[in-house]
Amino acid sequence: MKKKIVFLTGAGMSVESGFKTFRGNDGLWENYPVEQVASHEGWEQDPTLVTNFYNMLRRKLYDAQPNEGHKLIASLEDDYDVTVITQNVDNLHEKAGSTNVIHLHGELTKVCSSRDPYNPDYIEELGPDNSQVAPGTKAKDGSLLRPFIVFFGESVPMLEPAAKEVQGADIFVVIGTSLNVYPAAGLLYYTRPGTPIYLIDPNGVNASSTQDITYIHKGASEGMKELVSLIHNS
Repeated sequence: MKKKIVFLTGAGMSVESGFKTFRGNDGLWENYPVEQVASHEGWEQDPTLVTNFYNMLRRKLYDAQPNEGHKLIASLEDDYDVTVITQNVDNLHEKAGSTNVIHLHGELTKVCSSRDPYNPDYIEELGPDNSQVAPGTKAKDGSLLRPFIVFFGESVPMLEPAAKEVQGADIFVVIGTSLNVYPAAGLLYYTRPGTPIYLIDPNGVNASSTQDITYIHKGASEGMKELVSLIHNS
């Protein structure tokens, strides 16, 4: 039976692909205040602005390509049972070939009902040829069509399935996240005692844990190259 590797990826995973995900240290996302474009209050106040913001992001996303880090994660499926849990709303893991991806914060390539966001009957997948949503477009239930994004302050429905994956991990790898955004940061504590944990990030990350953590102070691609070497030789 293949060993199970679970990845938790954040904004640093996609930075080499030129795609920004959520806010930087300045509280801005693509020069917009996060509260304006990624909160329920922002949506209620100006749905046209929010709709156009995500239209812009989709145009950028369809031009973005997975980096070497994304591709190395996907390649591990040859030898391991791999699950990717991502805080990112892009689809770069899927573009790279990963087949089991859990999106904690939603998916930029989808839109949904603003009244019943997680009802699958009202979720629509967008492609490069129909990526732009006209402001005022209605979902099938008659409510405004909104981005399929977990806005700040909203619950995270995929957290429970993600936690179950982490509980079953033989190896747990965190890439490109500050571990400051909860509840995603709490997934670290669902690992079983003795599970090897690797943390890939060029910056210092505060990860208080009773378990040993191997730090790889590199970006996603270089860090993944080192990780692959480490786990193949362990």
